[in-house]
Amino acid sequence: MNIKELLLNGKAFLALLNDFAIEAKNVIIQDEALLFSGANQNSPVLKETVCIEGKNEDGIFNFFGTLHFNLLDKLAVFEMQGFEKVAPKVSCN
Repeated sequence: MNIKELLLNGKAFLALLNDFAIEAKNVIIQDEALLFSGANQNSPVLKETVCIEGKNEDGIFNFFGTLHFNLLDKLAVFEMQGFEKVAPKVSCN
């Protein structure tokens, strides 16, 4: 189960990436493996605060928000609450 793939099935997450000129291959959901430790058969719905990192030519963007994930229906939605831009590292050669 890959949360990133499920998020990419939704138009809203793709639109977010397009707004920041970020390709899907350059997206990492931080601590993704730990997110599934909270989901089980008794509670198939997961709601966690997450950080999603995306990279483009201008630097790294950290998107902060809430991930809503339904294990049974295999649906994922990211509700962004804010972001920060980290400038790319400049080599001192």
